[in-house]
Amino acid sequence: MTVRAGMLRAAGLVALLAVLVTAAVLVGVPDPQQLRSNIIALGWWAPVAFGVLYAVVSLSPLPKTVFTLAAGALFGLAPGVLIVVAGALLGAVAAFYLGRVLGRDTVRWLTGGHLDRLDTMLAGRGMRAIVLTRLIPIVPFTAVNYLAGLTSVRLRDFTAGTAIGILPTTTAYVTVGAYGWRPGAWPFWAALATLLVLTIGGLAAERHRRRNTTRAVHPRDQAEAS
Repeated sequence: MTVRAGMLRAAGLVALLAVLVTAAVLVGVPDPQQLRSNIIALGWWAPVAFGVLYAVVSLSPLPKTVFTLAAGALFGLAPGVLIVVAGALLGAVAAFYLGRVLGRDTVRWLTGGHLDRLDTMLAGRGMRAIVLTRLIPIVPFTAVNYLAGLTSVRLRDFTAGTAIGILPTTTAYVTVGAYGWRPGAWPFWAALATLLVLTIGGLAAERHRRRNTTRAVHPRDQAEAS
């Protein structure tokens, strides 16, 4: 992911949130308490069905943000976070295995060794790499799932790293969905601030990584500069 692509994704995120806030203020939203009461009345299968749906969506390029926001609106903050995390983990593990079983040999042949170098990079620190990747809201969730399955990252590291890494962003999005009907509430603005910090921090980390990579590739230029 280039920094420019990351900036475009960040701009899209801001635009989406702006539209949601504007709609909540000008158009209005259904009464959240009544909406959640209706969901609860459906029984235990409603959150289970939503979690399974989220897992299925996680296997596709469809935007997961809308479903994460909907979880907050339909189930509230704490239940919404649990449902989204469970569904995201289920979908992530499924994509991980699909990538590992179906695509590893083909991808190694097509990339001419790039996959092997990625294996080396993640060896022994796969969980850390997964956590850092998940913390950045603009990194495509589904792509990381399939890509991780093509590397030597262990399933337990991938699962634990995913669970830890998606928690801040998931909580922020679910909070926006839960409090979107009250744009003046402090949890709403705290969630937006969290997303902004994570996005800017992710872009800064990506820029720093690329700069270090460029210096490593051109050590002579670095020596001349010093």
